Amino acid sequence: MLTSVNFLKKNATRLVCVAMVCCTALLSGCAGGSIRNISEASAQPQVRPDTIYVYTFDADPDQVKLDSGMLQKLKTRLSGSSDAQKQVADADAVREQVASEIVQQLQSMGLHAVRSDAPAPADQNVLLVQGSFDTIDSGNRRRRTMIGLGAGKSQVSSTVQILYKPAGGAPRLVQRFNADADSGKAPGVAETAGVGAAAGSIATTAAVGGGLHAVSESKRAGLSADAKRLADAVVKQIAQIGESGGWMSTQHTKS
Repeated sequence: MLTSVNFLKKNATRLVCVAMVCCTALLSGCAGGSIRNISEASAQPQVRPDTIYVYTFDADPDQVKLDSGMLQKLKTRLSGSSDAQKQVADADAVREQVASEIVQQLQSMGLHAVRSDAPAPADQNVLLVQGSFDTIDSGNRRRRTMIGLGAGKSQVSSTVQILYKPAGGAPRLVQRFNADADSGKAPGVAETAGVGAAAGSIATTAAVGGGLHAVSESKRAGLSADAKRLADAVVKQIAQIGESGGWMSTQHTKS
């Protein structure tokens, strides 16, 4: 015990420095969501919608890619679930989270947003948010943690369309785009261990870096985190539509 305490006392400064360097490395590979392939219609809604209806995006469970790591496969087997059941569960979880996140964030902006799976009322000016998932990929957690730099990354992508339906009128397309989110390219434990060599102890960095990566992995990687990032990107795009139409302020489109 005393030996361990003495070691920590003697290497406190080194541990702090290594931790700071590892944190910087992790942050440099921050994950995020993005929007691409924007197809914009000529007519944009110039009035604030009474309600924004967010529909649960379509997803095909057969397209879901499960974590390819042996540990994750073992967990699935021990839980008594088949791969097909896990695919359905992952698809449902991502669908629910993305729709709920979009609604919650729009509501936080002061907009009247609701989840819906039914046609919008005929007597309202409404915005419709619809979409389908193109990719739901759990990646490989072990490769993300140990290698990083994009290896084993998790990823979620979707095709989204925003429609505007004026009261008494038919829905018309406002914008169509692709939304993507993944776990990023943060370096793994093996990559950051090189910092330990410079500090004089690869073992120390492996221990500290391993702990940091475990925390980072739980916060920034995996389908749940990707679903939130994808929802963030969709909400920002809706806010930009509102800004261009004059019914939202620019503060919501700032990063």
